[in-house]
Amino acid sequence: MNTEETNKNGQHSGQEGNAEHLMTDANGPEMGEHEQAAKEEPVDELTKAQRDAADWKDKYMRLYAEFDNFRKRSMKEKSEILATASGELMKELLPIVDDFDRAVQANASVSDIEVVREGFVLIHQKLYKKLESKGLKPIDAKGQPFDTDFHEAITQIPMPGMAGKVVDEVEKGYTLHDKVLRYSKVVIGQ
Repeated sequence: MNTEETNKNGQHSGQEGNAEHLMTDANGPEMGEHEQAAKEEPVDELTKAQRDAADWKDKYMRLYAEFDNFRKRSMKEKSEILATASGELMKELLPIVDDFDRAVQANASVSDIEVVREGFVLIHQKLYKKLESKGLKPIDAKGQPFDTDFHEAITQIPMPGMAGKVVDEVEKGYTLHDKVLRYSKVVIGQ
C-alpha cells in the first residue's frame, strides 16, 4: 500500500506537477509573448514620444530664433525708414528755409512793413502747401462742439449759447493722414 500510495501519491503528485507544468508551458509562451510585446510597445512608444518631443522642441527653437531675427530685422528697417523719411522731408523743407534766410537779409534794408509782411505770408503759404502735400491738415475747432478725439480742453468760461462748444483756440491741432498728430488746445463755453 505504501508503494501504491507512493505510486499513487507520486503519480498523483507527478500528475499534479505535470498538470501545473503543462499549464505553465501551455500558457507560458503565450503570456511571455504578450508580456514581451507589452514591454516592447511602451519602450517603442516612449522612444517614439521622446523623438517626437525632441523634433517639436527643435522646430520650436528654430521658429523662435527665426521670429527673433525677423523682429530685430523689422526694428532695424523701421528705424532706417524713419530716418530716411525725415531726411526726405528735411530736404523738401530746405527751399523754404532758404526763403526765410533771403527774407531776413532783404528785411534788413527794407523800411516798408507791408513788403516784409507780404514776404512772410508767401513763405508761410509755401510751407503750408508743402506740409499739406505730405498729408498734414489743420483741425477746425473754433465754434465746433467739443470733441475729445480732436480737442484738449484748457479751461472753461461762461458763455451763453456756446455751452459745450469751442469758444477759442489757444493752439491749433493737426492731423496727418486723418490721424491726430497734435490735439487742438481749446477753451470751452459753459
